[in-house]
Amino acid sequence: MRKYVQPYMDYLQEDKGSSVSTLESYKRDIEQFIGYMNREQHMDADMEASEITRTHIVLYLSYLKKEGKAASTIARNVVSLRSFFHYLMFKGLVSKDPTYHLDSPKTEKNPPKILSITEVDRLLSIPDPSVPSGLRDKAMLELLYATGIKVSELVHLNVEDLNTQLKYVRTGRDSAKERVIPVTGIAARATTEYLESARSKLLRDHTEEQALFVNTNGSRLTRQGIWKMIKKYAEEAGLAGEGITPHTLRHSFAAHLLENGADLRSVQEMMGHADISTTQIYNQVVKRNMKDVYDHYHPRA
Repeated sequence: MRKYVQPYMDYLQEDKGSSVSTLESYKRDIEQFIGYMNREQHMDADMEASEITRTHIVLYLSYLKKEGKAASTIARNVVSLRSFFHYLMFKGLVSKDPTYHLDSPKTEKNPPKILSITEVDRLLSIPDPSVPSGLRDKAMLELLYATGIKVSELVHLNVEDLNTQLKYVRTGRDSAKERVIPVTGIAARATTEYLESARSKLLRDHTEEQALFVNTNGSRLTRQGIWKMIKKYAEEAGLAGEGITPHTLRHSFAAHLLENGADLRSVQEMMGHADISTTQIYNQVVKRNMKDVYDHYHPRA
């Protein structure tokens, strides 16, 4: 079964134009399922996909639930496995789909966490510009908030994807989901300073590295590294209790644009949402925040 994973990834990338984050998510979920089958169901690592039954899938989902995984995580695993077996059916590698009519757990969608503009300013002021890593972190935070890109998109940026003079960044290169997003003057200046004064020091001897943002070993930064960095800065900014993640800056980017009069379609395009209903969630948050402001400040509220 494992032998089909990479061909499936190639299919998603080349035929479906799936994003890097989707590829990583699907591959991780499928490999975790295979690991479970090896470990808990004592099936060989070279098992055939045709050996997998609906019962195996149900047992795996029950296992995830017992492990305390969130309903959203379990639902994502259902999607990943269903997509994988649809591919195997399409290729004629299995005759039955074990995920057929498999129900996903219902998930409660909490409203996205939005920082106020003051809180964003506080967070973005924390990195120390006197050291190379501080200049890098400042540039990353400014770019996340200026563009609303996902952290998975940020780590895959190469130097050539950012134009600080024309103030734009290109994400999703070589895929059907490529998009060009404007960059603020502040983010452009912060990134220029990082490129001119810090990146070469972080690269050390890895001068061939194409990644825009690199770690202290000169290699491309990882999503985990950026998550840890933002968590640390959130604590220093007094925002630790707010549950700040890289996605918080993405949410705040969209909400602040809409709050200041941006049209929904433009925000949808910049966010890369396939369905405008996903973008409309931020409209609801803005309206709720407006009501809070009214109740707090209007003398007769």
